[in-house]
Amino acid sequence: MKKQEMFKEYPDVVEVEDLRKMLGGISKKLAYRLLTENEIRSVKVGRAYKIPKICVIEYLMGEEMCHIQVS
Repeated sequence: MKKQEMFKEYPDVVEVEDLRKMLGGISKKLAYRLLTENEIRSVKVGRAYKIPKICVIEYLMGEEMCHIQVS
């Protein structure tokens, strides 16, 4: 499966609830731990995490952590 085809029903930037679903229904606590420990790259806007979908895909594929430039 190509990366572009994974999670095509999700927007390019997802939130924690989407992340939980994408990872098979993980707990909220585990989702936040993955984000705060930079296991999955994200951007914090106010109190909300914004997660590029490509970073979730890279995490699932076991590749090196997603390194994107956010300006």
